[in-house]
Amino acid sequence: MDMADSGVIKQHLIDPEICIRCNTCESVCPVKAITHDSNNYVVDADVCNLCMACISPCPTGSIDNWRTVPRAQAYSLQAQLGWESLPEELTPEQLADAGVAPDAQPEAMPEAPVLPAAVTGEAAFNSAEYGATVPPWSAAHAYTNLYGPKTAEKTVKATVVGNVRVTEVGREYDTHHIVLDFGAMPFPVLEGQSIAVVPPGVDANGRAHHPRQYSIASPRNGERPGYNNLSLTIKRVLEDHQGNPVRGVASNYMCDLKVGDEVQVIGPFGASFLMPNHPKSHIVMICTGTGSAPMRAMTEWRRRLRNSGKFEGGKLMLFFGARTKEELPYFGPLQSLPKDFIDISFAFSRTPGQPKTYVQDAMRQRGADLARLLTDPSAFFYVCGLKAMEEGVVLALKDVAQAAGLNWDVVGAALKREGRLHLETY
Repeated sequence: MDMADSGVIKQHLIDPEICIRCNTCESVCPVKAITHDSNNYVVDADVCNLCMACISPCPTGSIDNWRTVPRAQAYSLQAQLGWESLPEELTPEQLADAGVAPDAQPEAMPEAPVLPAAVTGEAAFNSAEYGATVPPWSAAHAYTNLYGPKTAEKTVKATVVGNVRVTEVGREYDTHHIVLDFGAMPFPVLEGQSIAVVPPGVDANGRAHHPRQYSIASPRNGERPGYNNLSLTIKRVLEDHQGNPVRGVASNYMCDLKVGDEVQVIGPFGASFLMPNHPKSHIVMICTGTGSAPMRAMTEWRRRLRNSGKFEGGKLMLFFGARTKEELPYFGPLQSLPKDFIDISFAFSRTPGQPKTYVQDAMRQRGADLARLLTDPSAFFYVCGLKAMEEGVVLALKDVAQAAGLNWDVVGAALKREGRLHLETY
């Protein structure tokens, strides 16, 4: 073997048994080393520079896995995509057989590239540059990974105690509000966290279905206060992102559940997309469709605090987008919230006879209000919905800042550093 091929590397790998396919790692990787197919998320050894940016945001720890391998025999993307479990670490004897000297040390990798400080016309948008990976300073402590996916003993069964459609019947956009009760099993959650559901059965290859992640739509003390329960907002998936017919395994399973059915759950997950808890803190929520779930949780917790008279909350702003109002989850209840409690701007892109309006358009219309909040250290911004909305929302914030004479490079960096701008898209 040529000496140039005899070096070893510490190859970064993702554990397919633990990964819940939430896309966090791929969205935050600054060098685009992570990709996926319908089976696995994988890391390209030729691109990864071990910058570690993906480690802390991963909700399960599946990203924090490494194997010492000869560089010439690094696991290919194709091999990783077919894995059901991680390979064992190579023994010293196996490394020696591959021509690796006993005292060989893993090669040093190049430093992570310096990313542009702002989105420009020349630079491709990279959400990792803007989204915070640390929670607000006053966020409550989040419990995570109490129940994992590897064995049945590490999962928990929850009972369905409610399943209500929250979009207009007769429309193709079928979205359900599902309430799960955990009985005596401890399952503490916070607003902004998520759980994963394990659908029963196996896929076309005879393998157990991967867990599917859903944001929690209820506050920390439950959908029904004082009970050990939580709620989810789930859209029935009947087509893929290209519009091709496909029946989502977990979404259809969940939307068809009846009261009394049991569901296998793992989690909870998430330690950064959390709401602030200090008095007079402001929350700006920007979402589309089922991205409303964590926003509903935050809004409901603030409403309960307000009704108790024990908490002085700051400003709540909600920018909520959908194709039509009939497809907007919780449209009716949102209309009944007091105007002095929450400031709501709807954006509909398919209303007959009306121009298309998206959440970023509504944000620009409220630019003066948002500009004040961008510079307020007690204001926190949350974005949740389809991946396609992310760039438009960040560019809108940039435009709002610049229109107000603010330096976006400074403002954007502060939002990320201080845990004030959180992006959770799918």
